[in-house]
Amino acid sequence: MKITINGTLTEVAATTLNDVLEETGYGGAKVATAVNEAFVPATLRATHPITEGDRIEIVAPRQGG
Repeated sequence: MKITINGTLTEVAATTLNDVLEETGYGGAKVATAVNEAFVPATLRATHPITEGDRIEIVAPRQGG
């Protein structure tokens, strides 16, 4: 299915947010996630469904000041 990840149209086989993270290489990373502008906590990613056209934001923390 086609979804948008961080502004880039992407084709994935995933059906849950957790699967999207695994498929795109973020599986073990500490990241914040949102689907269609709604925050999805890490505890709900495995059950959060992804559908055609969803917009996903994946944000990694940064150090610095």
